[in-house]
Amino acid sequence: MKKTKTRQLPIVLSVVPLLVLVALIVFTIRAFGSDSLGGATQVMLLAASAVCCIIATVYARVPWCDFEAAITKNISSVAMAVVILLLIGALGGSWMVSGVVPTMIYYGVNIISPDVFLATTCVLSAVVSVMTGSSWTTIATIGVALMGIGKAQGFDEGWIAGAIISGAYFGDKISPLSDTTILASSVCGVRLFSHIRFMLITTIPSILLALIVFFVAGFNHEAVTSGELDAFRGAIAQRFDVSAWLLIVPIITAVMIVKRVPALVTLLTASVMGVICALVFQSDIIAELADGDLFKGSMQVLYGSTSITTSNEMLTELVATRGMGGMMSTVWLILCAMCFGATLTAGGMTDGITRLFTKVARGRVSAVASTAFTGVTLNTATSDQYISILLTGSVFGNIYRRLGIDQRVLSRATEDSATVTSVLIPWNTCGMVQSTVLGVATLTYLPYCIFNLASPIMSCIVAATGYRIMDRHRKPQLAEEE
Repeated sequence: MKKTKTRQLPIVLSVVPLLVLVALIVFTIRAFGSDSLGGATQVMLLAASAVCCIIATVYARVPWCDFEAAITKNISSVAMAVVILLLIGALGGSWMVSGVVPTMIYYGVNIISPDVFLATTCVLSAVVSVMTGSSWTTIATIGVALMGIGKAQGFDEGWIAGAIISGAYFGDKISPLSDTTILASSVCGVRLFSHIRFMLITTIPSILLALIVFFVAGFNHEAVTSGELDAFRGAIAQRFDVSAWLLIVPIITAVMIVKRVPALVTLLTASVMGVICALVFQSDIIAELADGDLFKGSMQVLYGSTSITTSNEMLTELVATRGMGGMMSTVWLILCAMCFGATLTAGGMTDGITRLFTKVARGRVSAVASTAFTGVTLNTATSDQYISILLTGSVFGNIYRRLGIDQRVLSRATEDSATVTSVLIPWNTCGMVQSTVLGVATLTYLPYCIFNLASPIMSCIVAATGYRIMDRHRKPQLAEEE
């Protein structure tokens, strides 16, 4: 069979689907508000995918089978992430109803001072993420508990989520156990620990800036009165059997994570431990959920929505769970986002977008700035941070060599952009997952993710100073020589 000869898309046409998507998303958010992720955004992603197919088919003569193959490949790449997301839903339900999270909140409210809560939250999330190498696991476990403590102390949910995400992605970025850290160093041909040491040049100032902002915000926060906190703790103790024994569950989970037990095994084990604790410590709540049937009640905790009435309205809202079923809208969104990213790649739009940025990379500052902007743009276009890291590192490798820039600068700039900004894009897999787990809209927490916002900017600032940018072993080549 004769293979169809395709034409390269011009840059102008390559960016059209992306501009269409942004316009559709803006219109959708204005029309549906916080309910936009319930289905409208998914439809818009498919509509933008259709635009990709039409442009690529008409102009570049891309055959339909290429789109089908790309969609199949993209969806296959996130299959494990979807299963993990479902297990996170089960974990959240079992840990909440069992009293594990309420117990952590009960003790944490008194231990962590409101003045330093945001900064402490950032540090705790960072420490756990460094040890685990996973921002997803950090946010799904300690992040949920810190969210409850912050709400009890009267903090805005955007600030709390911003502190959690800033710390979690700091740890994920510099941990030698992180898959994104390993991927970025491998793609750019840089040794892992050399890559991590080089990242500290931009990462330390970014996290220090974030901590300063969180300290100032915490000290300026009007904390709730001790009477309100006592009432909140009293409501927890009245509705749940609070016991220090319940803290064994997160401790065992933390040990499994540190020991690098596979994520699926860890999450499933933690969920089962949560159900067992629910039957032992909160059997009255389990019976209440299913009219006295403990088996049905324990299953509902894992897969369905639960609503536990308490004497405190905020606590009632906090302990409500959605289980695995509550993750289905996010799974739907991920599948539609993967379709959009696949049609961009198959249609040649991704190549056009990267060509746009490589054209302006003429010096060290423009090269790093282009790398950072490409990472953010690919996170927006492909909806997946792994694809963004792979493409960004691959595209700019030869450009950095031609300009005589150290390859460690490329691996660092890739992480400063593609890794940490993925959580800021509403339709990126990271943005969708963290928004669902924390119960905070992506655009709500975005302005407060200080570390994530500062990282790509800090990368450009360091490039402007010239500090450890050029490769001492390679002379720059003139553009004409290439």
